[in-house]
Amino acid sequence: MTINRALRLMAGLVVLISVLLTQLVSAHFIWLTIFVGANLLQSAFTDWCPAMTVFRMMGLKN
Repeated sequence: MTINRALRLMAGLVVLISVLLTQLVSAHFIWLTIFVGANLLQSAFTDWCPAMTVFRMMGLKN
């Protein structure tokens, strides 16, 4: 698996989980969704995301 695929997988899972938590637990979990969206937005411009560093340390390739 590549870093980009892992990043998209992680972002999608976190968004889906945060939407579920927003509905079932607290409306404040919407902030997690907003954080992930903002992180994806900035990574589109900078080509860097904190998760990419973690994935590289795990041995994933570009």
